[in-house]
Amino acid sequence: QVQLVESGGGLVQPGGSLRLSCAASGTLISAYGMAWYRQAPGKQREPVASINTIGGTYFAGSVKGRFTISRDNAKNTLYLQMNSLKPEDTAVYYCNTISASFYWGQGTQVTVSS
Repeated sequence: QVQLVESGGGLVQPGGSLRLSCAASGTLISAYGMAWYRQAPGKQREPVASINTIGGTYFAGSVKGRFTISRDNAKNTLYLQMNSLKPEDTAVYYCNTISASFYWGQGTQVTVSS
């Protein structure tokens, strides 16, 4: 059974940074294009960034230039480096494949506030 476990969230001031991790078990993420998603209160879950199997990346316009996505296939882990955080980045962050193939994990809460 595939499990995705997100971690690394927290409370950070505007302009701060966080690094999220997504540890996968039950499958090898190297076989998939992977993505980070987020869901803010009262809003639908939306894709934030993705990385394909050969390292090509995509970023939503709202995070481009501030977020970086990477993967360590040896550790079976996906990362999201978030810099210059803004209050509007506040959300629960999730990882999944680009096509959301797996059950969603519990996510990790990111709160950007002074």
